[in-house]
Amino acid sequence: MSSSFGTVFKLSTFGESHCRGVGAVIDGCPSGMHLSESDIQPQLDRRRPGQSAVSTDRNEADRVTIQSGTENGRTLGTPISLFVANKDQKPGDYAGLSDIPRPSHADYTYQMKYGIRASSGGGRSSARETVGRVCGGAVAEKYLYERFGIEIVAWVSGVADIEAPLPDLLTLNRPAVDQTVIRCPDYPTAGLMEDRIKREKAAKDSVGGIVSCVCRNLPPGLGEPVFDKLEAMLARAMLSIPATKGFEIGSGFSGTRMRGSDHNDPFVSKETSLGTQTNFSGGIQGGISNGEPVYFRVAFKPPATIGKPQDTVDFKGNQTVLEAKGRHDPCVVARAVPIVESMAALVLADCAIRQSYRQR
Repeated sequence: MSSSFGTVFKLSTFGESHCRGVGAVIDGCPSGMHLSESDIQPQLDRRRPGQSAVSTDRNEADRVTIQSGTENGRTLGTPISLFVANKDQKPGDYAGLSDIPRPSHADYTYQMKYGIRASSGGGRSSARETVGRVCGGAVAEKYLYERFGIEIVAWVSGVADIEAPLPDLLTLNRPAVDQTVIRCPDYPTAGLMEDRIKREKAAKDSVGGIVSCVCRNLPPGLGEPVFDKLEAMLARAMLSIPATKGFEIGSGFSGTRMRGSDHNDPFVSKETSLGTQTNFSGGIQGGISNGEPVYFRVAFKPPATIGKPQDTVDFKGNQTVLEAKGRHDPCVVARAVPIVESMAALVLADCAIRQSYRQR
């Protein structure tokens, strides 16, 4: 199993959804950086379950503890261990499901691959695993902001067939995103999204959506062609998040409907360096950041756990009806916002440190 991400700034996550706890180990974080639990907790609070009517009813405080890698509030350059206890796990909700692979879950594939699987909650395939990603991403983000002034802001731009207008990518901030429980900065659209999710939850069903993200103030030069291109690393990071089904950067798929004369980004003089007049490239050219904002979108499928009875078969092929009792998100995008930001931070921190080694 691959539970590690990154090359120089490396994150390894551990834990299952219903074990004693989850967390992460960071290897390669620069020494001397001020770091405490208060630097990490805000992002965990944004990710935690039970925070609104559009999320799961599971209620976890998700308080993080730094177990190693710091002394007197500063990083030592040694591995940083981060732990979050599970408090509100209910494995009894999964009683009777051990013989039934749940539709669109990882039960069948994990069983076929390993010959065994976690008996409740999805184990490592559960979104509970992303706690460790958010812990590591918060540390990476602190390094990026203090070293380069890099800002990462994600928001919900779509739920089902409801799509929000594009905000100003140069000024959008997290307070504006967090003013609505769905984390969409456009109030009228946010209301429509919230109503749609509440209706699906009442009907014991689920719905998908889109999380968009902008990364600002990147220096030119981040990314390692040809196989570790910046957009390739971002795509790998985003598609490793549970429930993701699509990734596009810059103009994305809409760029296929444009002519090259319209899609090209002309260079212009901007203060002390070159920039581009437009940004259909999404801040990346040739797999390397060009100094413009990096902008991308991530598609999340409807959560697979729903309350409706579903016709399926057990592992022996016998017809049965699955009636899930567990608590689940009717739509994951609101809680996915800090996860997307965290994975982006992990990619950028890794690329930035690799680039700094090259420039020595």
